[in-house]
Amino acid sequence: MKKILFVFVISSLVFACKKTETKKEVFSKKEIEKPDNSKVKITPVSHATAIIEFSNEIIYLDPTGGVKAFSKFKKPSYVLITDIHGDHMNMKTLKELDLDSTTIIAPKAVADNLSVLKVKEIITINNDETKSFTKFKIEAIPMYNLREEALKFHSKGRGNGYVLTIADERIYFSGDTEDIPEMRSLKNIDKAFVCMNLPYTMTVESAADGVLAFQPKKVYPYHYRGTNGLSDVKKFKQIINDKNSSIDVIQWNWYPNRK
Repeated sequence: MKKILFVFVISSLVFACKKTETKKEVFSKKEIEKPDNSKVKITPVSHATAIIEFSNEIIYLDPTGGVKAFSKFKKPSYVLITDIHGDHMNMKTLKELDLDSTTIIAPKAVADNLSVLKVKEIITINNDETKSFTKFKIEAIPMYNLREEALKFHSKGRGNGYVLTIADERIYFSGDTEDIPEMRSLKNIDKAFVCMNLPYTMTVESAADGVLAFQPKKVYPYHYRGTNGLSDVKKFKQIINDKNSSIDVIQWNWYPNRK
């Protein structure tokens, strides 16, 4: 009886130790997970509109929605605009915002329309140009349509996509584009915001194929509302992850007021 009791006690102690070790291992793994050390905070507002914050700077990207859409944010240091259409260059919103101390960065087709605004400065940047600022750098990437039936929407050379280099991050905003060679050949992109809506830009299949070509670390579908509603962003994620599971596809709600 004593022998049986002794074996039982020993077995219990071994089991308890193994259980403790398992818990310890799980905890240890959590401890070594890399936290999000990103120095850039990006907040979706709606459709193509986003807020980019870093080092006491704040950029409004394609601000739309009127002044109320930005009531929770500080005044912008910069406004970055991709194209002339109202979901990117929204004159009503730009006139409502307090931009006295703001620098607007935009392609010439946009800049030509902004003389009515009271701003600190307007800086023109066109396709394939790069401009450096104190805390970040901007590369203007072409954005345009390829399909014959869509050429009327976005001609090559008018609007810009952008790659922002902030600290150690390279962040791509596609603007209104299709799966163009200039997008496919991008390098070392940490975060990519890629459009997908018909008839204006491209299908989810084309968007996914382009992303698979340049392989960003993370990709965020945005600008995905078309004439027939919202694009199938779940399908976009599935296509990418079926072929490259290392690309992190992150879905944000860019249409919070949609019923």
